[in-house]
Amino acid sequence: MFLLDGIIVTSASDLTEASKCEFAFLRTVDVKLGRLEKTEVIEDPMYMRSSRMGDEHEHRILERYRERFGAGVAEIERPPQLTGESLAEAVRRTSEAFERGAQVVFQATFFDGSFVGFADFVVRMPDGRYRVQDSKLARSARVTALLQLAAYAEQLRGMGVDVDDTVELLLGDGSVSEHSLADIEPVYRKRRARLLSIIHEHVADAGPVAWGDPRFTVDGRCDTCDAEVQESRDVLLVAGMRVTQREHLLAAGIATIDALAASSGAIDGIPEGTLDGLREQARLQLQAAPGSPPPIRVFNAPVLAVLPQPDAGDIFFDFEGDPLYTEGAGERWNLDYLFGLVDQEERFTAFWAHDFAAERVALEAFLAFVRERRAQHPGMHIYHYAAYEQTHLLALAARHGVGEEEVDGLLRDNVMVDLYPLVRKAVRIGSRSYSIKKLEPLYMGDELRESEVTNGADSITEYANARDLLALGRLDEAQQLLDDIGQYNRYDCVSTLRLRDWLIARAEENGVPIGTAPMEETELAAEESPLRAGLLAFAGDPLDPGRSPDRRAMALAAAAIDFHRREQKSFWQSHFARLVQPIEEWAETRDVLVVEKAAVIRDWYCDEGQRVERRELLLSGSWGAGSTVRVSERTGPFLLYEYPGPFRQSRAQPGSRAARTVSVIDALPDGSIVVRETLPPEVPPYSELPSALTPSAPPDSRRLGEAIREWGTALLIARHHEAWPVDATIDLLRRTPPRTRSGSLTPEDAVGPERPETSRSQTSRSETSRSETSRSEPKSDDGDGRIEAVVASLLDLDRSYLAVQGPPGTGKSYLGAHVIARLVAEHGWKVGVVAQSHAVVENLLDRVVTAGLDASMVGKAPGSASGGPKAEDAGADVETEVTHRFTWLPANGHLEFAGVNEERGFVLGGTAWDFANAARVPRGSLDLVVIDEAGQFSLASTIAVGVAAKNLLLLGDPQQLPQVSQGRHPEPVDGSALGWVSDGHDVLPPEYGYFLAETRRMHPALAEAVSVLSYEGKLRAHACASERELSGVAPGVHPVPVLHVGNSTASPEEAEIVVDLVRDLLGRSWTDPETGRDDDPLGEDDVIVVTPYNAQLAEVRALLDAEGYRGVRVGTVDKFQGQEAAVAIVSLAASSAVDVPRGMSFLLMKNRLNVAISRAKWSAYLVHSPELTEFLPTTPAGVGELSAFIRLVEPADRPAVIAVG
Repeated sequence: MFLLDGIIVTSASDLTEASKCEFAFLRTVDVKLGRLEKTEVIEDPMYMRSSRMGDEHEHRILERYRERFGAGVAEIERPPQLTGESLAEAVRRTSEAFERGAQVVFQATFFDGSFVGFADFVVRMPDGRYRVQDSKLARSARVTALLQLAAYAEQLRGMGVDVDDTVELLLGDGSVSEHSLADIEPVYRKRRARLLSIIHEHVADAGPVAWGDPRFTVDGRCDTCDAEVQESRDVLLVAGMRVTQREHLLAAGIATIDALAASSGAIDGIPEGTLDGLREQARLQLQAAPGSPPPIRVFNAPVLAVLPQPDAGDIFFDFEGDPLYTEGAGERWNLDYLFGLVDQEERFTAFWAHDFAAERVALEAFLAFVRERRAQHPGMHIYHYAAYEQTHLLALAARHGVGEEEVDGLLRDNVMVDLYPLVRKAVRIGSRSYSIKKLEPLYMGDELRESEVTNGADSITEYANARDLLALGRLDEAQQLLDDIGQYNRYDCVSTLRLRDWLIARAEENGVPIGTAPMEETELAAEESPLRAGLLAFAGDPLDPGRSPDRRAMALAAAAIDFHRREQKSFWQSHFARLVQPIEEWAETRDVLVVEKAAVIRDWYCDEGQRVERRELLLSGSWGAGSTVRVSERTGPFLLYEYPGPFRQSRAQPGSRAARTVSVIDALPDGSIVVRETLPPEVPPYSELPSALTPSAPPDSRRLGEAIREWGTALLIARHHEAWPVDATIDLLRRTPPRTRSGSLTPEDAVGPERPETSRSQTSRSETSRSETSRSEPKSDDGDGRIEAVVASLLDLDRSYLAVQGPPGTGKSYLGAHVIARLVAEHGWKVGVVAQSHAVVENLLDRVVTAGLDASMVGKAPGSASGGPKAEDAGADVETEVTHRFTWLPANGHLEFAGVNEERGFVLGGTAWDFANAARVPRGSLDLVVIDEAGQFSLASTIAVGVAAKNLLLLGDPQQLPQVSQGRHPEPVDGSALGWVSDGHDVLPPEYGYFLAETRRMHPALAEAVSVLSYEGKLRAHACASERELSGVAPGVHPVPVLHVGNSTASPEEAEIVVDLVRDLLGRSWTDPETGRDDDPLGEDDVIVVTPYNAQLAEVRALLDAEGYRGVRVGTVDKFQGQEAAVAIVSLAASSAVDVPRGMSFLLMKNRLNVAISRAKWSAYLVHSPELTEFLPTTPAGVGELSAFIRLVEPADRPAVIAVG
């Protein structure tokens, strides 16, 4: 940014600076305007070094273009002085380069009077259009770079240049990151408009921007803000204070740390426990005296009991690393150059590494040191402060392919002890920061650090200087720097040791015995898997950007071996953490209910025939975003009681909550639930009430693991013989097109029209009438050949897979049912049907019977007999109410059913637990397994069920809600099978199967919006969708902006608008020939209200009921997947990005918006706060999501804002 002839000229980087903190940006504007003195900026050596490396990276790319195109590269000299004349000349030379068709324009210059920019590279594509490229030293795409690219594309268009739809970042690791301009430009335009708005508004002011000006946002943590925070004694001085909490305090009239410390009573928007902690933190900080150790208070002493007893083998560990170190062409970055530790006697051991090869040696030496020490001292522990050491050890082991199980074992056996969470859970300290350097005055005494190297950034800079000296042969000087770095690292290790001892002393002062073992998790332990290691040997380097698809497939196979163990482990680690962590740290977790009110509705009782006493409780409170309430008589979620709780649990950590599984037996419209809990053995009836309900444990997955290991063993044997098994799931992992005997898939237009009957021999059941199904799905006389094509391709498969993507309303289930019916009736196939939930499976089985297959040939055991998820659990809701036309099987009647139908074929339904169980479905005994909702079915589970069949049919839509995974996995085996084969495309590539491109549900105007949102513009409406009519209402998406502030998961203002919309819609004339509606009044069951949050569900439900609209369906997005109505009303509830729990990526996920909007046949109303678009996402994916949302809610003729209150 600079001032030119009285005009402020901005650049693309100013967009991100203003988005991060408008206050700080306007302070910079004030300096340019002469309203403030320029403050001295201290040079940052790390920034200067990265800038130099960035220039070198850019020069290398330029050299490659010079070698390739020679004189075809036009190099525009950047003006040494940014004047109007020099910029105009550079723009003229840039324009001439494009006019003569230069292959590459380097440093293309743009200047339109108020914006200036210099594009690294603009490259001519084969079609004559120009693609903008930017070189970045970073190893991944960043939002700042994307905004630059969009700005340059806009400037190019202004020059009359034909711009390509794609832009690229040439990254520091040699990779190229491609991005669609359509996913960037709406956000760019939004931020550009906001930038110009705040500049114009501020320039009109008389003086510099004032702290606390409500017109402009603040970051609260940047250097500019920090100076004001200290000057004004803002509440942001309080350690742990969030900007959103500050907003709630300001609304209550509390602006300073002093006012907070002196305050009392409740504050809207801040839980009582959190508020109490903030108030005490403020008081302690006010008591702190300069030059003295900060005051402290041990507020949760029992937590300190988890500290292990000191052991002679204990070590205290710290890393030093250089994030800018790289080798060769820059494929790898970040060298951990020092692994430092001290023992209990403060003896220092250092493992140095000056290149990546030495880093591997250092890692192996460190692990060998720990291994030997554990053998000598079985009770030893490795202490560190904050999570970096744990997470980075795992990353290093993965990078070098050594010691992964060993590092995992250190974590699993609780050898590594992170002192940071113990400090935060047990002690409050009168300091703004809880970094270890701020704690050192409590225990280092006269030994407080005074070395030249005083922080991590200094260490990195000095290390880079040492390497430069080594390269120059100045060995003594280099060694002196390395010695200083070593002493800095030693000091950090000693500081960790002293902190451990200080915490032990606090435990002793409070009478807490240390050394009580934490809860053992032996069920999660596992020996290193030789099978996984064997598969990984064929997987190549996971950090290699050029890793082949075959090597990636082997990596996926290896990750699948321990997939379910990682899922179990992740759940139990999170569960045990919830027992000891403050509730506010996990309150927003999916499927968590923080209980605000609990009442006993039936006290302890024991009905006739029951042996165990039980009681029933009514619980209400706040649900985590995305939660789904499942009613079941079976026990599921955990009920938590605050420490010490009414009953004791074996092996529990000191200070932990008591937990017990309960049944949710009823769910009320306001979000309240009724639970039934049983009395633990040998515990008298108690009156205590719970504080939270937390997620259920995952089901036993041993059968799935066994099936995957069998499959993996066969794969490993084949690879040792340099062969690939002929196997459907291996084809899927390799992402090869389906293997067919003919060599290609059958085109849709290569077969005759569909026949109205499934088979000559199967005429006992006719198609269910349109009035009976009331669904938007194909008729038998459509004649588009899709069913014939899919059947033909499946018959042509050679032990492979086929994918079918069906967006909402395209007849995916109809197609699947008719395909299955024909394969069985006409070809005697044995077909399995599997999905994430019993309900989805049973729905498809019903449709198979409706399609004409005899019910005796379609069977399934009840949900409770199958194992795995409960019948009510997981997956998308079914499209119609299941009527169970198929044959119910006994609990273990699978083999008998298959035997009876051996000759004529059959359809067998079940969950993954059924098909992975060889005692129910023998290996390879089926011709086909159909995976319904394959867009939500994990790759790992696909492998598990794939062992039962020769071929796979993936049926679903990855653009619907994704599957939720518990664990962290080295490869995306938790991702869906259909999503994997789609490879990031919104629409399935045609070489993998079929995309159902016509929706019969949505009107063309609505289908177009959904198509652009989620299907690359390739989804279209069937002609029948145009025959509907709703009088006085235009079809399509209607944004309804509603102004409100401070709302997180519930908005009374939006709820009122929803009721107003319902009132206006009901009674209007509705025509829908497919369901027999002809000029009928629109009824309550024709309107559906969708919201992402249970709290808003309750808000809307209560208002609708109060108005007498009890027939209008209201539900969360997760619950309503699969349902439809004439009109959908979507209420997003949150006021702004800072108010959104779990982040905007949850609220604005394209899959979630797709599901919500596509429930409608005619029109969808998107009720939202306009402030939801006023933020800058932190990730490229977030930019894409926000751009998609902006396209939905801000059309050219944006409706007027409805101001409420």
